[in-house]
Amino acid sequence: MSTATTCGTNYETRSFGAAIGTTVPFESIQEPGCYICNWSGHLLRVPEDGVAPGRSPLVNIIGNEPLFVTKLSENPYITITKAKMIASNLDCNVCF
Repeated sequence: MSTATTCGTNYETRSFGAAIGTTVPFESIQEPGCYICNWSGHLLRVPEDGVAPGRSPLVNIIGNEPLFVTKLSENPYITITKAKMIASNLDCNVCF
């Protein structure tokens, strides 16, 4: 079990998956879902194909600093309205 920080709160995570509201480095996304980019407020939809074993990453972002995302939902296709509501409740910057 490890501790992760969201847009303003600490959460404990377990090895079976990240809880809603958990912040992880972008390159550590291991399960499908809907995420918000902490650096920009943009919405990321990660389908099951994007994290399937043996598949290449669909997106690779390289930079000097780590980029973090916060999980909003296990459903990558959550509605925009619901994603905005969850992100706002987590005190995340919303820009979508």
